[in-house]
Amino acid sequence: MVVQNEAPHEQTCADHSLPRAAAGGGSALAADDAEIAKMAKEVCAACHGPDGNTPTGPDFPKLGGQHYNYLLHSLKGYKSGARKDPIMAGQVQALTVSEMEGLAAYYARQPGTLVTKR
Repeated sequence: MVVQNEAPHEQTCADHSLPRAAAGGGSALAADDAEIAKMAKEVCAACHGPDGNTPTGPDFPKLGGQHYNYLLHSLKGYKSGARKDPIMAGQVQALTVSEMEGLAAYYARQPGTLVTKR
């Protein structure tokens, strides 16, 4: 969500879990939105479902609506080897930081079905 400030040319990002551009406050997304959406639908959807909310198996997490920082940290962890998963390690090796940022923003913007039980 973007909130308009008193000055008409300034905007503030109201969702601090997303970078300013990912929340809609600018056009400086690290990678092109259309290419990221295509990548998500052609590659990520094979395991996480087309919307990130319908995984194809019980071992694959839901991504839709997850926090941007969590998703980006996870992708970077798989790439560096800090997080261990043979499938994800293979998937992220060719990704640039810009693409990882774009994918994290893409899935963070999707409606989520995750709930926290109290």
